[in-house]
Amino acid sequence: MPTATAAVARAAGRPFTFEEVRLAEPRPHEVLLRVRAVGICHTDLSVRAGHTPFPLPGVLGHEAVGTVVGVGSAVAATTPGDTVVATFASCGDCPPCREGRPVQCAHWPALNLFGGRRLDGSPTLFGSDGEPLNGHFFGQSSFATLALASDRNVVPVPSDLPVQALAGFGCGVQTGAGAVLNVLRPEPGHTLAVFGAGAVGLSAVLAARLTAATRIIAVDLHPGRLDLARRLGATAVVNAGESDPVAALAELTGGRGAERTLETSGDVRALRQAVAGLAVGGMCGVVGAPPAGTEVGIDVPQLLDRGPRIVGINQGASLPQRFIPALVELYRTGRLPVDALVHTFPFEQIERAALEARSGRVVKPVLLID
Repeated sequence: MPTATAAVARAAGRPFTFEEVRLAEPRPHEVLLRVRAVGICHTDLSVRAGHTPFPLPGVLGHEAVGTVVGVGSAVAATTPGDTVVATFASCGDCPPCREGRPVQCAHWPALNLFGGRRLDGSPTLFGSDGEPLNGHFFGQSSFATLALASDRNVVPVPSDLPVQALAGFGCGVQTGAGAVLNVLRPEPGHTLAVFGAGAVGLSAVLAARLTAATRIIAVDLHPGRLDLARRLGATAVVNAGESDPVAALAELTGGRGAERTLETSGDVRALRQAVAGLAVGGMCGVVGAPPAGTEVGIDVPQLLDRGPRIVGINQGASLPQRFIPALVELYRTGRLPVDALVHTFPFEQIERAALEARSGRVVKPVLLID
């Protein structure tokens, strides 16, 4: 069994601990990766905080870039030596998967968030004592020097691009850019307001620059992130700690409101504002994930009068094998400059990186693994 060093989340609220782990041998459709870089995402920290019910102890991490070092007997899409981005997992057999909608996979929660093992219940990770550890997080558990994924959730990418820039493409960049390009699709003259200027929100701002949206408005509480949003293409910014975002949107749009809004922060107050700030017939995309069980109230008469559309968006409604290579090419040609979001840390500084992310000082922390 391959051995690796992993940052293990032993219990909710406790620091990561570096431990030797063992990985199961790749099955026919599985791929073994040597992880070179991995982003830290809000979902990783939500699990570690106890807000998302992934079983612990376990290994998190779901934004890996790595080199393929082993493949199962049925893998055809990649070979040892390839550089790949690891993204979310899907079964490939249910109706949504067969129809090209893997984000709606019938087994998505078990494969990505809540299972901790393969669908058949078999573990992919073991502690040094031989006891199973929960893994298979987003089909990869990549806070480790090695990760076991499936051929469905790895996407080959060029080997000459910086791995730290590519790390977010498996989740954060894909989610923000996909929400805009695949779902909201602002039309000429539209206003898009993005609530939350983290990695997902700023990826949405970058993607919005590629559309015909007339106004791109970023809403956040952190002045530094708002400054960055403006540098990356936002035509206006709103500090939600200093002014009412709904009133600000009305002022910026001549009273009309925004035809498209996107809520990325997971704050229900921001979600209510994102819906209230819509123009008549507008669409609000929701990607921010608050703790499980969180609910938000809806003004039903306003729902009937104004006809808003509220749509949940998972992973940018992406087909990764098609969308990630397109995003990577946009990055290569300078049209999706995600480098501005990234701050790198050595793997052993995972706790510092997590702290910097929680404080808002760093937008997208990426761990480099030697």
